[in-house]
Amino acid sequence: MSIGTADGAAAPAADAAVCNKFCDTRDPALSTQDRQPVSAALQSRSIVLHFDDADAMGWASIEKGAAGDQVWLDRSMDGGRTWTGGSKLGGTSVPAGGSGWRTLMYNVDDWNNEGVGALRACGQVAGSIACTPWARTTWNAGDRRTAAATALMMSYDRTTKLFGGNGWWTAANALTAIIDNARVSGMGSYKYAIAETYDKNLGAQGGSFTNEYLDDTGWWGLAWVDAYDSTGDSRYLSTARADADHMYANWNSTCGGGVRWNTNGNYKNAITNELFLSLTSALHNRIPGDTAYLNEAKNEWAWFQRSGMINGDHLINDGLSDSCANNGQPTWTYNQGVVLGGLTELYKATGDASLPTAARTLADASTVRLQSGGVLREPGESDSCTGDGPTFKGAYVRGLGKLNSQLGDHPYTSTLSRWANAAYTSDRNALDQYGPHWAGGGGSTDYGCQQSVLDLLNAAG
Repeated sequence: MSIGTADGAAAPAADAAVCNKFCDTRDPALSTQDRQPVSAALQSRSIVLHFDDADAMGWASIEKGAAGDQVWLDRSMDGGRTWTGGSKLGGTSVPAGGSGWRTLMYNVDDWNNEGVGALRACGQVAGSIACTPWARTTWNAGDRRTAAATALMMSYDRTTKLFGGNGWWTAANALTAIIDNARVSGMGSYKYAIAETYDKNLGAQGGSFTNEYLDDTGWWGLAWVDAYDSTGDSRYLSTARADADHMYANWNSTCGGGVRWNTNGNYKNAITNELFLSLTSALHNRIPGDTAYLNEAKNEWAWFQRSGMINGDHLINDGLSDSCANNGQPTWTYNQGVVLGGLTELYKATGDASLPTAARTLADASTVRLQSGGVLREPGESDSCTGDGPTFKGAYVRGLGKLNSQLGDHPYTSTLSRWANAAYTSDRNALDQYGPHWAGGGGSTDYGCQQSVLDLLNAAG
């Protein structure tokens, strides 16, 4: 194969030019590496994406081509959903007498503007176009945990400072997964999202990350506890306290206690109260001399145990009926997991040996009963990665991982590792994006599924 030089490559549009270690349009001859992660066939040609991982740049080539064949790069800053400003970078044609050609090199990421990017190589032959899958260099993606975190950050909206553009409680979970990943992997590249999310959204909705849904408030409260642990910045702990206080203001006597799900009703459900248990326990463990949050946490667990939401199989249903009985609604995975994190925090606060025993009983049930083919599966799991459901499994494994770390024999390590290995092998594309089914089986990709698998990889280590 003959490969052309950089001569004749079209200059990129001005708004697409990116400068990191080097600027766009660097000659591939200067690259010290040539990794080729993906390719595509087009008639008798091969379209290939090349990476210089050391410099975080890539280029495209067309092989076994003919004069007039075209080749270019597309660059996306949102995981391949759009590539406005990054279309047809370095577009060029095979010259007369040539059989192969290549573009110049372009940066994958835009470090100066927090752009987390991906490239694909495209070619055109006689009006037909083919592109490779999207991929990226190993920059901030050196192992499966950091690669999953980087893929999740492709969904971080640089305008709204939320994941998915306008995700609310799901964005709190995604941010938590990113913070946890920095802790377990040692890669702090994305910790900027903590302050940016906080500063941009502190005054949104009810202020201090509160709104009429008390479970939403709880998710954000736990995210800010995590942020406090990561940074030591007291403003995050203050906001977590405001969130817990907002939840406690919605504790009432319906069904004998508990925090209501919504300020406009009296529905008592599992997730809201599990979050309240987790948040108040965590606050006590971080506030010297506290007694108020500890008492709230103890009262929450006492009420939750007798509420009837824990069924005979040691699984937790969604909530209580109007007659204050277990409503028999699905045993969503997150209802099995958040309570484990809460009991772990409360045990740290009290040393009460009954708490890890109760948590282990619940975890033993859920790790067995919510598997399909040896891998965790959400009740009614769909092929979609949008909406609320895709976030549930992540919250589950986050809680299971906390309990597993607390217990001396780490009884769930092999289970978490098995699920993580299954997802990595069967549910991942070339961009390290994951779908809804950890055992494989297709489906879409989006930040909900990505956050859940990042929680899994964080917990599995």
